[in-house]
Amino acid sequence: MISFSQVHKRYPGGYEALHDVSFAIEAGELVLITGHSGAGKSTVLKLMAAIESPSSGSVLVSGQNVAKLKPAAVPFLRRRFGIVFQDHKLLHDRNAFQNVLLPLQIAGFDGRDAARRARAALDKVGLLAKEKAMPVTLSGGEQQRLCIARAVVHRPAVLLADEPTGNLDEAYGREIVDLFRALHQVGATVVIATHDRIVVQSLDVRTISLSRGRLEA
Repeated sequence: MISFSQVHKRYPGGYEALHDVSFAIEAGELVLITGHSGAGKSTVLKLMAAIESPSSGSVLVSGQNVAKLKPAAVPFLRRRFGIVFQDHKLLHDRNAFQNVLLPLQIAGFDGRDAARRARAALDKVGLLAKEKAMPVTLSGGEQQRLCIARAVVHRPAVLLADEPTGNLDEAYGREIVDLFRALHQVGATVVIATHDRIVVQSLDVRTISLSRGRLEA
């Protein structure tokens, strides 16, 4: 499903975020990527979704080398993914419902079905009562849950989550872990980058550990 082979990632200025990283994730697997801040976790997720390209080595998603995709093909690859970013990337000129609805509108869903799915996703993360709220009026934790609702609303084949419980209290953090577990149980491939002990302890799954851009044994 997802394969990294001898991947290096260097940023301008010479900073090497990843060094000779190789691993594979099977379709339908739930995997944690752990490591300290700056270990390279976010870079791994960005490479998976073709947000960035490796400096060398290969990243394959369903057999496609993401670095060699034509620009026109990248949006079609990304439709397979739901992505929970650390910085939310919410649209602040749209309310909560409209933020969650947007991916479905882009994908061409029927209006009534799209609205039903958007409200169901908001309900799953405990925000249905705030569907008309603008993002700026929501707390940091609520914005994070809104981002999760938007990521899962189109039922993606692959869910990538970058520190998804970082702004949540323990109770909501456990609820979000349960949501990811439920998505995995219905067939989604789930990859969570985290250093949250609650997530690590709650999910007894395979862990890929990074330290200073390198895989730990």
